[in-house]
Amino acid sequence: MQTKAPLAPPSPSLPRKGGGGSEKRAALSLTEDPRRLIRDQALALGFDAVGFARAELAPSAREGLAGFLAAGYHGDMGWLADKADRRGEPTVLWPEARSVVVLGLNYGPPSDPLLHRPGPDAGEISVYARNRDYHDTIKKRLKTLARWMAENLDCGVKVFVDTAPVMEKPLAEAAGIGWQGKHTNLVSRELGSWLFLGEVFTTLELDAGPAEADHCGACRRCLDACPTAAFPSPYQLDARRCISYLTIEHKGPIPRELRPLMGNRIYGCDDCLAVCPWNKFARATQQSDFRQRPELEAPALAELAALDDAGFRRLFAGSPIKRIGRARFLRNVLVAIGNSGRAELQAAARARLDDEDALVRGAAVWALWRLMPAPQFSALSAIYLVREQAPEVAVEWRAGLAQIGM
Repeated sequence: MQTKAPLAPPSPSLPRKGGGGSEKRAALSLTEDPRRLIRDQALALGFDAVGFARAELAPSAREGLAGFLAAGYHGDMGWLADKADRRGEPTVLWPEARSVVVLGLNYGPPSDPLLHRPGPDAGEISVYARNRDYHDTIKKRLKTLARWMAENLDCGVKVFVDTAPVMEKPLAEAAGIGWQGKHTNLVSRELGSWLFLGEVFTTLELDAGPAEADHCGACRRCLDACPTAAFPSPYQLDARRCISYLTIEHKGPIPRELRPLMGNRIYGCDDCLAVCPWNKFARATQQSDFRQRPELEAPALAELAALDDAGFRRLFAGSPIKRIGRARFLRNVLVAIGNSGRAELQAAARARLDDEDALVRGAAVWALWRLMPAPQFSALSAIYLVREQAPEVAVEWRAGLAQIGM
């Protein structure tokens, strides 16, 4: 996709066919434009956008990455800094690469998610995570395309989704698929904001582009829509304030000052994507893997808070949500409960005070002081604080007591 963490090592390169291949294959590669052949094959496999870039990045992309890291905007995502050299230059990742085939797959929702937000007693899940993990779906198609290229165009190939240090968005811009908007995500004139990306690196020498120009103009809707003010300036994102980062990548307690701004968003956030005016050209996905599962459109917070590990795994089998684990997910759910203003959700939060995971217990404490009358919270703290062994949970109890003036 556009801003997600690596989940697994890159796929191994598929074998390069040696010896020139059959006469039919040789004739095909000599008489046909390989870009057209690759494009036709990719579209036949179900990709919605195809572009071609050189296996290199403009200096501005590397400078932008360096500035992002120097400012500390990457937060806990140490893998961004650890692999900055490979991320900033594709040929460091694979020296034989000469060109990159950039592929896009539409995951557009059936309607504007901003117009169909769940109520405060239900959780809001990012559109991309309401069904199967896109990594699996895209990688299968990338491998099929790459194998076809190796067999028919006599080339070396290697496939990537966002499971390796590849700067996908600058490559997609150079390939003409879209441009990086002021929210730092890719925007397509044909598909709007809802686009998964994947790449096939190849030893073929392919003509690049033409690159897509920036069409944001004076618009700043995405910047103004951010609930946590995560954009220090246009085209810059401080991930440490981004709800997608906080609910997915961040491993510890969510900073206390940001929790009230998160509302009921329990996995990711689509606000900056959804408000983009270029979405007037977006269309609902036709991919069954990306169509929303009804039970994930507005799941009840009380039911989610009651999930044990087995229940969590069952509900999110095959989903990208599964990778963050139950504890982080319930942390998000309990923050949403604390923001709900619904006194009837106190019981769901209180049940988690005895949870085996300190991250969950701490979030439950925060939710309760937000929902409970001060005398009840104070009485509850007298029972639980004295026996709490985790310092981070004890801090939550004391912070709650301070908030109610106790």
